[in-house]
Parts: sequence; C-alpha cells; structure tokens
Amino acid sequence: MSAIAHGVIPSHAGIELTDLESETQTKAQTSNLSLFGCHVDTVKPLSAGTKVRIKISHRSESFEGLGKVVYARQNEGMGIHFTNIEPNDQLVLDKCIAERRDTREQS
Repeated sequence: MSAIAHGVIPSHAGIELTDLESETQTKAQTSNLSLFGCHVDTVKPLSAGTKVRIKISHRSESFEGLGKVVYARQNEGMGIHFTNIEPNDQLVLDKCIAERRDTREQS
C-alpha cells in the first residue's frame, strides 16, 4: 500500500518549531506531511522526546499546534508527531492534505 493511501503526502511546506523548554526556534521545511505528523528536513534536529510548538505554512494559510520529536537523525532531520491541534487548525491541515492528495492523483 502506498504512503498516499495511508494519508502521508510527500511534499514540502515551511515549518517553524519552538522547543517548549528552551524557547529555541528553528525554521525548516517539512516533508511527508500527514494528519498525525511530519518529517522535518534539518541538519540539526532536536532530541527525541523534545516537546515543540509548530507552525506550518502552505500557500497563504498556516496551522499551529503542539508536537513531540519521535526520532532524530543527524544531517537528515526529525520526525514530529502532532499531539494537540485545535479544531480550526485541524481544518486547515485537512484541507492542505486533501489539496496535495488531489494534485498527486492528477499527475
């Protein structure tokens, strides 16, 4: 079964991450965005277990929420699992994923 069938969309969007403990901010690009999380392309990933505030921008819209780093690979990036996204932000995420899925299916 393909990644798209599981709701994982291989695509890029801007992301801002804030470490909730240190308030350190990181700007990067996402890939493999899903309803449950994403991969963040960065050469300096945060440690696994780090709790973060996220803001992902796609076109003119963005959504915010909370997440947790579930894996970190030096020079490759990290995986973020979304832990709390408010309903209005969830609608933006749903729309973003649906648009990307439709674009991929038309290709």
